[in-house]
Amino acid sequence: MYPPEPWHLRGQMYLSVFLVPRGRLPQLPPVLDTAVRPITVGGRVAVGAAWVRYEPGGVLHYQELLSAVLVHERGRPRVSITDIWVDSLASREGGRRLWGIPKEMAEFQIDAENEPLVDAVATLPPAGLAAGRRIGSALVQLKGRLPGRFPLALTVAQAVGETVRRTPVRGRGGVRTTSAAWQIEPEGPIGYLAGRRPVLSLAITDFWLVFGRTPTDRARKTHSTEKGNTRS
Repeated sequence: MYPPEPWHLRGQMYLSVFLVPRGRLPQLPPVLDTAVRPITVGGRVAVGAAWVRYEPGGVLHYQELLSAVLVHERGRPRVSITDIWVDSLASREGGRRLWGIPKEMAEFQIDAENEPLVDAVATLPPAGLAAGRRIGSALVQLKGRLPGRFPLALTVAQAVGETVRRTPVRGRGGVRTTSAAWQIEPEGPIGYLAGRRPVLSLAITDFWLVFGRTPTDRARKTHSTEKGNTRS
């Protein structure tokens, strides 16, 4: 139903970073909460929110809205996704089962045809008690393009049962500065971002990503584990 790990993906991302009081954030799962600590700035937690269009050329093409907390694990930076919606069943099921990413379904309109403006809206699907409720929207204005293409590297940490799964993400993309006006429903699932202005907004353009462990990654991990066992 979904591609095996790793996923090779291509597309566009419109990212904003917010600073949110820790008490306003959703609680991380207990096993994750004991392993990582939020990265704070002036007593507030850095939260990334992003609209993503995964385009043909990757193993899946779909649209996405996510909110993620920037954390560290013994000083090593991590990203923990707390809220995320997609419009692909394959993406939802694969994200949950492979990496513990809590994907839900939504409907999207991400209109990038009127550059330099990108107009994005996400609503809950037409089923259930909250059918058709708007999650949020954003109007993004693309600005200057930085020269060259930049490497992308991060580790996603998610709770899977009673363990923490750490998933590598690597890639490369162009970068454009942007301004972004977000409108988040205060009573919606990411109401903790309502009324807040981002401190930083960027577009990651024409990116490619490898999400998940490659056979080489798994071989290295096995070798490292076996080496550690030999030493012990």
